[in-house]
Amino acid sequence: MDKYIKLVEEKLEEYNFGNEPSQLYDPIRYILTLGGKRLRPVLTLMSYQMFDNNYEKAIYPAIGLEVFHNFTLLHDDIMDNAPIRRGQKTVHEKWDANTAILSGDVMMVIAYQLFLKNQQGDLHIVLSKFTQCAKEVCEGQQYDMNFESLDDVSESEYLNMIRLKTAVLLGFSMELGALLGGADDSTCRKLYDFGINIGLGFQLKDDLLDAYAKNTKFGKQIGGDIISNKKTYLLIKAKELAGGQAKKDLDFWLEQNQFDPKEKVNAVIDIYNKLGIKELSEQKMNHYFDKGLALLDALEIDSQKKAPLRSLVLKLIDREN
Repeated sequence: MDKYIKLVEEKLEEYNFGNEPSQLYDPIRYILTLGGKRLRPVLTLMSYQMFDNNYEKAIYPAIGLEVFHNFTLLHDDIMDNAPIRRGQKTVHEKWDANTAILSGDVMMVIAYQLFLKNQQGDLHIVLSKFTQCAKEVCEGQQYDMNFESLDDVSESEYLNMIRLKTAVLLGFSMELGALLGGADDSTCRKLYDFGINIGLGFQLKDDLLDAYAKNTKFGKQIGGDIISNKKTYLLIKAKELAGGQAKKDLDFWLEQNQFDPKEKVNAVIDIYNKLGIKELSEQKMNHYFDKGLALLDALEIDSQKKAPLRSLVLKLIDREN
């Protein structure tokens, strides 16, 4: 992955997002220099290279996806009132919410600007698919917000929400590389489906890490989902399976308005451990990663060209942040 990440970092650093007013553009440079996995642009470049070795040709749409992804993070952090992103203050904490909203809006515009710099593929098709993907990401975020006011969310409802909020962007990242590389419609669709399954597994891993990650590596507030009663796969399964004292204890912590955050996180994780929630979540996560790998194996593409993607998926399964 190093060569792809290096190219992405170089292009993000050299690209002129804008200068004045500095209060508008400084937050953009700030969020983009906090790091991150650069997973979406890397997937696009990897996908493109399966059809054309000159993957640099796809760099501007690839970093357009990274800018779009970070735009969603700016707005998500405001909605979640999140204090930390990648181990540093979130934009709305470092500046203010209005600045984060407006800087995010500009990032969405810049994402389209970056797509327009591309010389590969059918621009109309590429932008139409990107626009549909962006709409679905917003739909997923709305479902996530809707869940905050609901007492119960089903497993299927949750999986549909994360498919929209997280997985469709990874699916499009794969489809984009294939489109730009000249792949046929069937291959593009299969790579999209591969990305969807990897995205579902990726988000389920995020749910697990929120509760079980080592604080020094995670880069976000440990137990943030538990503190805010966020409807994650872990909580949904716990509410489904809890009975007797476990149900009473879980309901108690879900109903508290004032509490010690560390005490609540430890208590809820203890309930999860008693119910085997971590193991159930890992099983569901691995189901989607395995399904994605099976789709990749079935593609009639030289195995050596697919090897980097397989290696990346294995790293995502084992990641600690």
